[in-house]
Amino acid sequence: MTNKNNQHVVRLALLLGLFSTLGPFTIDMYLPAFPQIVKQFDTTASLVQLSLTACLLGLGIGQLVMGSLSDVYGRRNPLLLSMAVYVFASLACAFAPNIGLLIAFRFVQGFAASAGIVISRAIARDLYSGHELTKFFSLLLLVGNLGPLVAPVTGSGILSFTTWIGVFIALALLGIYLWTMTKWGLQETLPSDRRRPSNFAQQLRNYGSLLRDRQFIGYMLAQGIMIAGVFAYVSGTPFIYQNIYGASPTVFALLFGSNGISLILGSQLVGRMAHRVTEHTFLLFGLWLACLASVTVLVVAIVHGPLFALVIPLFFFVAAIGITSTAAFPLAMESQGHMAGSAAALLGVIPFLLGAVVSPLVGIAGEDTAVPLGVIILLTSAAAMLAYFLLVRRCTGRAA
Repeated sequence: MTNKNNQHVVRLALLLGLFSTLGPFTIDMYLPAFPQIVKQFDTTASLVQLSLTACLLGLGIGQLVMGSLSDVYGRRNPLLLSMAVYVFASLACAFAPNIGLLIAFRFVQGFAASAGIVISRAIARDLYSGHELTKFFSLLLLVGNLGPLVAPVTGSGILSFTTWIGVFIALALLGIYLWTMTKWGLQETLPSDRRRPSNFAQQLRNYGSLLRDRQFIGYMLAQGIMIAGVFAYVSGTPFIYQNIYGASPTVFALLFGSNGISLILGSQLVGRMAHRVTEHTFLLFGLWLACLASVTVLVVAIVHGPLFALVIPLFFFVAAIGITSTAAFPLAMESQGHMAGSAAALLGVIPFLLGAVVSPLVGIAGEDTAVPLGVIILLTSAAAMLAYFLLVRRCTGRAA
């Protein structure tokens, strides 16, 4: 590959990675403000966490819609529409008069943000396949995973001179920037002759076909259930770090953001070693690492160990997500080039729907215990492992 081609690949990965960061920024940027929002609306931690649940539902359901639309109308136009809606929803969140409307607008915001996630991945599949897709996807994740690293720190920085309202205004500005990038910096990658017919029944058949593919479902569940565990971590740590261990919003942001480094390390390990170690091997390694780390988190939570004893296994747990996500995505997408948008949507929807279920459960025992977090991430790790062995390994008939 020439130097000119390398530069083009890097520029494209940077652009698509920016769209991928919209999800993490939408989820993570307001996390340091959770205690502030509780006081602002005189509400409970669980209701504030419900605003995160609403966002996750929007991100999940939106991917099903936007993935299908991108297979019918191409990649650019759905992105342009969704970015415009995102700007409106972000401003609506900023000026919501009560927690109920904030929850509702967070759903709309998540729905609009979903396009950046699912369409960026569909574009990657439009252009690459095989090991090249794995390498490009790891490069895309290198940029996209900066979101969890930067978003909470950025949110904490904004909170140092303004209220949580400023966080949502900043997200609106981010949406304007991404609309501009879509309009003038992104070329269409799905020509008219490769688009699916505009037929709702056909779209349902596409999803039905994907859901009958045992290997695809196995990869989807292994990846999706694991990421759902991360959303439990996202929902629980603002209260665990700040309320239980007394961390300031800035310290919380630094601790939380450090796991963006672990995501990057995990994804880049797979990308760099793609030609030497199979994606199946990396997927299984990531699943085992997640199980071990989650057991450690649960033990530390039960004995109420020191903060560093909790942060370290969580670091490895999130690294395992980077490994499994990077390995599972190309394996699932390899044979789905004819409906990449729909396949990417299903791969994206499961984590957010499951995340929407588990996020409020982290606070079910109150704000003064980390045990529910340990239980949830252990259960998700075990369930992901079970999905892999029952659907993928049994179907392939070989060790990963």
